[in-house]
This record gives sequence, structure tokens and C-alpha cells, in this order.
Amino acid sequence: MSVVLSILIVIVIAALVLTSSSLRLVQQYQRGVVLRFGKLLPETREPGLRAIVPFADRMTKVSLQTVVLDIPAQSAITRDNVSIGVDAVVYFRVEDPVKAIINVENYLQATSQVARTSLRSVIGRAELDTLLSDREQINGELKAVLDAPTEDWGISIDRVEVKDISLPDGMRRSMSRQAEAERERRARIIVADAELQASTKLSQAAGAMAATPGALQLRLLQTVVDVAAEKNSTLVMPFPVELLRFFERATGARTETPPAAERPPVTGAALNGQPLVTRDSPADPG
Repeated sequence: MSVVLSILIVIVIAALVLTSSSLRLVQQYQRGVVLRFGKLLPETREPGLRAIVPFADRMTKVSLQTVVLDIPAQSAITRDNVSIGVDAVVYFRVEDPVKAIINVENYLQATSQVARTSLRSVIGRAELDTLLSDREQINGELKAVLDAPTEDWGISIDRVEVKDISLPDGMRRSMSRQAEAERERRARIIVADAELQASTKLSQAAGAMAATPGALQLRLLQTVVDVAAEKNSTLVMPFPVELLRFFERATGARTETPPAAERPPVTGAALNGQPLVTRDSPADPG
């Protein structure tokens, strides 16, 4: 009786071991790829508790989540012969679990290596200005380069982004001087344009004031009001130019030309273009 009981216990334990070894739990974000005696089964195992044939089937779970792969800084030379260091990040996910297991040994390592080589290749074809100013173009080229080899591995590249670009110290100083010179050039152009517009407006204002004599007087009074509003102890009064011209005309009208009889006689030739003027003098007694 004891022998039969022992045999039953052994059978139960063996059944439990076989049952436990034949059951596999597949998570919602996973898919199971099963190989039976080394041959691929056509269907993948969906999420849930799945049974396999013990000692005959071998199931590999593949995650379908998006993987964030960090590419360490890569030293590269741009098209215009500038040595820089560039690091990036790749977002990808497994689209076909069968290809990811069958076509490549380790899809994570393979994707990492091809991302590094592709990054150096793209940087070598681009110029420094393009890398600094047009990141979207570089990211698009990197994604296109990575899509070609990873498509056969059942991997879909969602996006590639360049994180940082390390420049040499000498190049940074040169770019700083270039940016400063560019800002100085823009500032001078803006000042010159402002002076041109101001001179045009002043010319138009001067023409309007010349056409209306009273406008100049009103402008003079407005200037006096503006100066007086500053609470200055000294008041500067502009003197109208028209008043000076009035005085000049009045003075010229009072000045009379002497008659010809009173003019001194002119004798002799001109000396150096100037006439020689002599006055009548008494005769020499000698």
C-alpha cells in the first residue's frame, strides 16, 4: 500500500512539473515567438496564459514597447572640416516579433551599432551651419538612414533626435565674434535707415513750413513751450531768420551812394587788378 501511495505521489509531482513547464504567461505588451524542435511556428502567442509542449517548444518573449536608445557622443568631422562631438537618441519599437528574433541575433545591440555608424555618416555629409540651424533636416536624414537596415529586422524607427553638439573652444570663440559682428552690422543698418527716414520727414516738414509762413512762428512758440516745461533757469529763444533779413533790407534802403562829383579821381594804371586812387593835392612850390 505504501508503495502504491509513493508511486501516486511521484506521478502527481511529475504532472505538476510538466504542467508548470508547459504554461507561460505573456504580458499585454509582449508577444511570444515559439520554436518547436528548432522550427518556427507560424503563429505568435498573444497576451495571457499560454501552453506549450514541454521539452519540445521554446518560447521567446518580445516586448512591443517603444525603446529609448541613447547614442553616446560620437566624434565626427563635418563637410567643412570641423571636428565636433554629437550625441543623439533613437525611439524605436518592434513591429514584427518573428523578424526581430529570426533575422538578427540581438536587435537591441544591432540597432545601437547601426545608429552610431549612421550618425557619423550623416554628420560627415552635412556642414556645421546646417547642424546648428536645421536640426529637423538632420533628424530626418538619420531616420531615413536607420529605416533601411532595421526594416529587415522587424523594427520601426519612430524618431531620431540630435541632443547636443560639442564644438571646439576655438570654434566657439570664432562663432561668438561672428555673431557679435553680425549684430553690430544690423544695428548700424537700422540706425542709418532711421536717419534716412528722419531726414525725409524733416525735408517734407521744411517744405510744408516754407509754404505756410505762419507755421514757422507756431513751431517757434511750441519749441519755447517745450523748453520752458523742463524747469530750466536759462531760456534759449531762437531768433527768426526772417527778422534778420528785414533788418538787412531796412539798412540797405537807408544807405545812399555818394554822387559822382564827390568821388575821388582815379589816375594811373591798375596795380595787381586794383585801381590806384589819388586825391588832388596843392602844387609843389618848388
